Amino acid sequence: MTKGNIREKVSNILEMVDLSADRNRNARTLSGGEVQRVAIARAIVTEPELLLLDEPTANLDPISTSRIEKLITDIIHRYHTTIIMATHDMSQGQRLADRIGVLMDGELLQAGDPRDVFNSPRNREIANFVGTENIIDGVIVSNEDKVVAIDIGGNLIEAISDYPVGEEVCVCIRPEDITLALSRISTSARNSFMGEIARVVPLGSLRRIEIDCGFSLSVLVTEKSTGELGLEKGRQVYASFKATGVHVIKRAGS
Repeated sequence: MTKGNIREKVSNILEMVDLSADRNRNARTLSGGEVQRVAIARAIVTEPELLLLDEPTANLDPISTSRIEKLITDIIHRYHTTIIMATHDMSQGQRLADRIGVLMDGELLQAGDPRDVFNSPRNREIANFVGTENIIDGVIVSNEDKVVAIDIGGNLIEAISDYPVGEEVCVCIRPEDITLALSRISTSARNSFMGEIARVVPLGSLRRIEIDCGFSLSVLVTEKSTGELGLEKGRQVYASFKATGVHVIKRAGS
């Protein structure tokens, strides 16, 4: 390439990664996020068909992480680049990926659409890995047209499943699929349990509400709703979720 072409490509790439104004800075003065953007710029300046990224936002602050994620999305759209990225951030995988693969101990255990992987993990190990906080052991005691009742230590959870009566299973319920109320309300949800709040854990703008219903349930609620409902330790609440929001998997070894 001519020097003129090289200068043009470098200028275009620096503009893309929002570092045009820093082109003459000493590299040692760049922040961690800026260094990562330079690394990505260096990788894409030749417009590769395939780009491999190994935890590109590791150890970065939230603002730098957001910039890198936007940059990755821009690269895909502008250059139609195939990107394979390793990450331990489950929410990042959901935000960026068209397909997700769960790799554990060198084995690809499940791959597919992010919604399928996160909402329908194949086993308990994957469910734990993708952040399904409510994984509860039970036994199917009835099955009527694929609507099953699962005995959880004397409580019954209804779900949709093909598993037969007597099957030992794990019930998986994502925290965001559970709603809370201060009194029993009319709802289309087949499952509603009274419980006592055991713990409230701050998670940025969200709160994880841990409830004892005779079995443990974790629920994600916004900070605003937590305040409005007066959700605090010792408060009695009703937790509700739909049968379709319950994912049933066979218990390992059963």
